[in-house]
Amino acid sequence: MTGPSGELPFFVYGTLRPGEYNHDRFLRGRTAAEEPARLTGALLYEGPGYPYLVRGEGRVAGELISAAPGGYARLLDVLDRLEHGYERQVCEVVRARDGARVRAWVYVATPAVRLGEPIAGGDWLSRRPAPRPLPDAPRTP
Repeated sequence: MTGPSGELPFFVYGTLRPGEYNHDRFLRGRTAAEEPARLTGALLYEGPGYPYLVRGEGRVAGELISAAPGGYARLLDVLDRLEHGYERQVCEVVRARDGARVRAWVYVATPAVRLGEPIAGGDWLSRRPAPRPLPDAPRTP
């Protein structure tokens, strides 16, 4: 899955995922497609309010993001600025819907960024507490 002029999609694994706080700030209106995917050969760590990814023996869950038509250069610039301290690398990502292997840009932490604890299972969204059930409504006789 390579777009016009060799444009690669982006694999996002943390605050840029749908429902997370940077998704609307940086991706709203700039994407043509967003779909679940995973990256093998990587580990995910908890940073101070955001995750970071390093190469290693593991698997990371995320989304494969394709730029909106005509918006690739601007999206690349926005993400490169947001992900300062990270190195953009081409990695092979597995698309969840069909198991296809797709080359994508992935932001990998440099040694200066590394601090924090591993995220079990490699899924940033798993760190959220489970929603508490609502109390039962009072019953009337």
